[in-house]
This record gives sequence, structure tokens and C-alpha cells, in this order.
Amino acid sequence: MTQTLNVALGARSYPIHIGNGALDDAAIWRRAIAGRHVLVVSNTTVAPLYLARVQAGLEGFEHQSIALPDGEAYKSLAQAERIFDALAAMGASRDATILALGGGVIGDLAGFAAACWMRGIDFVQMPTTLLAMVDSSVGGKTAVNLPAGKNLVGAFHQPKAVIADTGTLATLPDREYRAGLAEIVKHSALGDAEYFARLEALAQPLAARDEAALAEVIAHSCAFKAGVVARDETERGERALLNFGHTFGHALEAECGYGTLLHGEAVAIGMGQAARLSQRLGLAGAADAERLQTLLDTLGLPTAPPAGLAADALLGHMKLDKKNHGGTLRFILWRGIGRAEIVDAIDPADVRAVLG
Repeated sequence: MTQTLNVALGARSYPIHIGNGALDDAAIWRRAIAGRHVLVVSNTTVAPLYLARVQAGLEGFEHQSIALPDGEAYKSLAQAERIFDALAAMGASRDATILALGGGVIGDLAGFAAACWMRGIDFVQMPTTLLAMVDSSVGGKTAVNLPAGKNLVGAFHQPKAVIADTGTLATLPDREYRAGLAEIVKHSALGDAEYFARLEALAQPLAARDEAALAEVIAHSCAFKAGVVARDETERGERALLNFGHTFGHALEAECGYGTLLHGEAVAIGMGQAARLSQRLGLAGAADAERLQTLLDTLGLPTAPPAGLAADALLGHMKLDKKNHGGTLRFILWRGIGRAEIVDAIDPADVRAVLG
């Protein structure tokens, strides 16, 4: 059974379809394709598993596919150029549509290419990882990485639809699965204390991939993020809170080398560091930070950064963070579970102490 949620953005509103077998229900997602040209963008891991199922629903369209290398290290301008070349080769016009079949890297790359091609064409998110289903596929953030930092080149470009086939999670490696749980924890940690307690109760079933627990939290996280995006599409206020843990996490990813830490792993570590920084600044006590660490531990997520990282190198990456304002460090911190806020002008010495 497929559940449908809505991201309410006026004329640019779009549905999120969640359910086992959603990729095979072409009647749902074909309605998001306006023109005759379709390019399916996937990667070398996902394409052998699911590309044929999507192609089976494209009868009547002029369609091609491209499989990019798998991994965060390939979320680059060079790979975006490969998508542009594929669009050019098929003669794609402004009514073309890109289908993004894969995890967050493919969604970001394909969405970025869609935002750029002829100044913007349609795309549909078809996430196949838990992290992409509950976070990156919803909201229209698209980007590529540079050596200097993550997601520094990008655009807001909303999809026409999100097709989250939960059956694809059966082939997701355990490490990738756990990384997606980090984003689910993040949503409750920053703005829903009641649901954080629910996640504590569901921690063991989620760690064991219980289907009922998983269906519940996917729907809850998608609804939570859809609400935030509807209220603040371009991150002028509330949406910035979704970056809880990300300033630390993105710095870890860049310094370790993209792909060394999965994004969800870096966010899990980053949330713990943000909680400790909040404690150091007197915004929150230790008890909530301990609850967060216990939940992350139970879900099998890392809570400590790799050894040997230099604090100054991490701070260098943080200075390029997109949330910074007026040349000072800006962090998403909290006053306890469910109460995140934007905090400006953080003293680098306090950050070094947390990184210590």
C-alpha cells in the first residue's frame, strides 16, 4: 500500500509517494513527466538492481539512462558534466525530465543538473536509501561538492514528485541503513521531543529493521521535513535548524575525504558535538546529550570522530559553512531535545574545546 504526503509550495507543490513497490506503479510517477524526453540518472550499484523496473514504465517516452560511479567522492562538477553531455546527446529540450534513481548523491547530482540544464527542467526523486528517503529527496536542495567543502555549488530546485519505494531498502547494506537512521534522529532531536521519546522506544526494532517501525518513522520524518520546507523553502529561518549536527559533520566529511565517513555517520557525530557545545555554552544540560548518545549507540551509529583530526583543519572547513553570517561562526545548537536554535558569533576557542 502506498501512502501519499504533500509538500505544500503553492504552484510548485508536489507529492511524496511512500510504499513497497512504488517504482513498479508507473501510473503514479508518469504523471510527473510533462515532455517526451526522459533521462534516468543512477549509479553503478543501484542501476543493476532497479533500472529495468523504471525503464519498464517509460514506454512511449524517448528515454536514455546513465550510471555514474557510486559514492560521495563523485558528487562533483565532473559527474554533473556527464549528465549534461547525456542530455545534449539525446537532444533534451526544456520539457525534458530527469529521474534520479539512487541515494542522496544521485539525487543531489541529478537535481543540480536539472536546475542548470536550459535554466531548469523537471526532475523526479526516486530515492533508494533510507537517508535519501527521509531527508535529501525532500525539499529541493541540490548541489555538488568542491575540495574546499561540501555542497558549495548548488541551487534550490524542487522535484515534481518523490517516489520512495521502501522495498529497495532490502538491498541496502547495514552501514548505509544505519546512516539513514541518523537523519531520523536529527528530525526529532531538533524539533520534536515527544517523537524523540518514541524513537527511544523503537530503537531496538529499528536496529533490527522491523518493517512496521521503519514504515512509521519514514512517514513521520517525511511529514516533518515537508512541513518545514513548506514554511521556509529557501532556508531563511526555520529550515536552517535541519542542519543540526551538520556544521561539525560536513567538516568531518571534508577533512576525512569524501566517502570515508558516510553522511549520516558524520551527522551522528556532529549532533553529539553540537550537544556538547550547547552544554559548554550553558544552553543545555548534560542529561539530554547523554540521551542522544545512548539512542545513537543503540542504533549502531558512531558518536566519536576518527582519531588524529586537527581542530584547526576542521575549523577551516567550518569557516566556509553556508550558514555563517558576517564573517563569524554560526551553529545550530539546542536547549535540550526538541529545542534547536540558531546561535551566532560562536567563539572558535569554544569549538576547539569540543573538538579537543
